[in-house]
Amino acid sequence: MSNLTKKKPNVIVFFTDQQRWDTTGVHGNPLGLTPNFDRMALNGTHLYNMFTPQPVCGPARACLQTGMYATTIGCYRNGIPLPKNAKTLAHYFKEAGYDTAYIGKWHLASGRLAVKPEERGGYDYWLGANALETSSQPYNTIVYDNNCNPVKLPGYRVDALTDAAIRYIDTHQENPFFLFISYLEPHFQNHEDSYPAPEGYEEQYRSRWIPPDLAALNGSTHQHIAGYYGMVKRLDEALGRIMDALISLDMLEDTIILFTSDHGCHFKTRNDEYKRSCHESSIRIPTALYGSVFTGGGRVQELVSLVDMAPTLLDAAGIPVPQEMQGRSILPLIRGDRSGWPEEVFIQISESQVGRAVRTHRWKYGVTAPGKNPKNDMYSEVYEEQYLYDLKADPYELKNLIGMKSHREVARVMRERLLRRMKEIGEPDAVIIPAPEVESGQRFVPEKEVYL
Repeated sequence: MSNLTKKKPNVIVFFTDQQRWDTTGVHGNPLGLTPNFDRMALNGTHLYNMFTPQPVCGPARACLQTGMYATTIGCYRNGIPLPKNAKTLAHYFKEAGYDTAYIGKWHLASGRLAVKPEERGGYDYWLGANALETSSQPYNTIVYDNNCNPVKLPGYRVDALTDAAIRYIDTHQENPFFLFISYLEPHFQNHEDSYPAPEGYEEQYRSRWIPPDLAALNGSTHQHIAGYYGMVKRLDEALGRIMDALISLDMLEDTIILFTSDHGCHFKTRNDEYKRSCHESSIRIPTALYGSVFTGGGRVQELVSLVDMAPTLLDAAGIPVPQEMQGRSILPLIRGDRSGWPEEVFIQISESQVGRAVRTHRWKYGVTAPGKNPKNDMYSEVYEEQYLYDLKADPYELKNLIGMKSHREVARVMRERLLRRMKEIGEPDAVIIPAPEVESGQRFVPEKEVYL
């Protein structure tokens, strides 16, 4: 079938790991790290307020693959394989006549290296590793093929996976395909606790711009952010190479591209590692779509979750969205139909705490269950209030307002929102214990601002 007669769009997911939203130019980063992403966002559809529903690798990936929340699918923390009966994007696209392919980090299987065929989420073509940070080094990329044989790919790890993806695209120009490219970068290299950029890249970003939340707080920022920026730069160059390949093959407008990430990075400023908190640095992620209905879609200001991406991709490809998916397609938002869209995003937190949070445009509210084991307990019957932030007055979340007399009504409304969202996705009934009351000083919240 030629490009001129093909009716089904190809679909590519360009998935990064641990990338902050403010690494991008369209979110105010002044360093020019992401010209390709910025152009994609400006010419396509930019999800300006995009969030992960679970700020840790495995659970976030389960949400994206299935369109369901981590506790619903059962992958509420790292180390829990995706259930073998779980239907993923690959299953739905394959049923619709697509070729399916996965390249890179999986993090949803039982082992750390090769992924057994029955644990690959239904993808046909396979060139990946469960824990890419374990199987490979920045300049020693080892992945595993369909037969679980190790394959060494040449070049810096970002380029090695990108080359593999371009080879796949070039050899699949006839039948529509769904290709998922999952990078490790800009995640840290675990065994070194380092952010190894390509040779010559880290030096370009030393002593440069630092996001205000990181500049105000202690952590590993000064040690790591230059390498982190270098990794982001190379990822954006890889995105440009994918786009160039599609242009050269006359496939760009026949292909939907989603750029997103699993979660952000707070450089040990909010706990003793890099994520697993309700703060913007952990949960807000850069996301844009291009091609088909998304070209010229503009900036979407509504609050969108990673769990919404599975139904969105299916909807855009003309595949019916399964009723069991808990996310929502954003296509109505692009058409200007905002009716029924949630006023908040819902976040589940594991491993560092058994936590829950909701974020509106104005307010961020988080609770924790101190009596529960964050690695063994999926839920709690009792939570305690932990955070309340006014994102209008304090966008970098430097002043926790929980318990303040002036914000009791805000906390009450946010508490109700959180309990409602927990119930909607099937969590057991729970109680949230209000924080002890403290004086507010000069702070005051007008009634009309409580519900923003």
